[in-house]
Amino acid sequence: MDYLKRAMEIKEEIIANRRYLHQIPELGMELPKTSAFVVEKLKEMGYEPKLISGYGVTATVGKKTDGKVILLRADMDALPMEEESGLPFAARGKCAHTCGHDLHTAILLGAAKMLKESEEELEGIVKLVFQPGEETLEGAKALIRDGILENPKVDAAMAAHVIPLLPTGFIGYNKGAVAASADYFIITLKGLGSHGACPQLSVDPINMGVHLHLALQEIISREVNPEEMVVLTVGKFQSGSAGNVIPEKAVLEGTLRTFNEETRKFVLKRIDEVTNGVASTFRGNADINYKGSVSSLKVDPEMADIIGQALKELLGEKNVAQTEERMTGSEDFAEIAAKVPSMFFVIGTGSPEEGYRYGGHHPKVVFNEDCLPIGAAAYAHGAAKWLERVRQ
Repeated sequence: MDYLKRAMEIKEEIIANRRYLHQIPELGMELPKTSAFVVEKLKEMGYEPKLISGYGVTATVGKKTDGKVILLRADMDALPMEEESGLPFAARGKCAHTCGHDLHTAILLGAAKMLKESEEELEGIVKLVFQPGEETLEGAKALIRDGILENPKVDAAMAAHVIPLLPTGFIGYNKGAVAASADYFIITLKGLGSHGACPQLSVDPINMGVHLHLALQEIISREVNPEEMVVLTVGKFQSGSAGNVIPEKAVLEGTLRTFNEETRKFVLKRIDEVTNGVASTFRGNADINYKGSVSSLKVDPEMADIIGQALKELLGEKNVAQTEERMTGSEDFAEIAAKVPSMFFVIGTGSPEEGYRYGGHHPKVVFNEDCLPIGAAAYAHGAAKWLERVRQ
């Protein structure tokens, strides 16, 4: 099948699916409306989808069971923020698809339709999986725990992410570590409250938190090799309810990101030591909990060569490129990539020169929907060509 030609023929269907999904954003692992829509669409295509890990959805296509199995993954969850795009189909309420997971789901649905139509041609099995809980770093681990890599046993996997501010339809990929690890920490500092006029009667958790914030950054500036990429961000600091009252506790939440596993372990150990040391210095106590974590995403070089070349043949050399770029953001597809050889690529959704000004996770971000059929064709063609190549 000419997947690019067919993708352009079903472009309006892919866009319609995306716009519907865009209006029903759901968070984390609880995606009843999104999951039901995906199941409905897959059944219309002739699939027999099954639920996994609650609201995840999986299905298989292909009749040659003596071939290899490649898993194609799309994430489905949204972000807890209000949309300000001004689009007529913008989400209403307290969550929105500002990361583009609605595009991912629509793209994989488009690929699923084409793969079902070309099922006789496939030299193996394609396993589709629509994943919940990517933003919360829960989904991939849950899928693996619940057997997504078995029955049939998965030999390789592929995923993609739309990227704003890149030219529409441009596909980029790299080899090795391409996205950072992430560890989401919650630190609760416990002190003793008092009247603001009597600080000597208190153990001030805000004071602890201020010193801790500075001390955590000094781990990076003074204890980590400057050649390493390490980012430690505290994005939330909450304490107190009145300006004249010293509270009893303060909460700091943040993330640690790096590409090096040894560095990651070292900094996590130092976060624990520094946090407890600062709390003790100011006569308080600390609890550290990790809300979620994911390892660095690594792309298999051989898969990158096979699928990268296939995409260049499909879309043209100027539209597909191996780059040296790495994402400091994280991607929990890394958990799957740690188990089987994997390919990961990015899809451009509109550059500033095209009039697109906002990046992902921004309330005003707008994605150029012309990228949708390109992404669907890339998924389907890449999977088909990999199955063909490894069977030879």
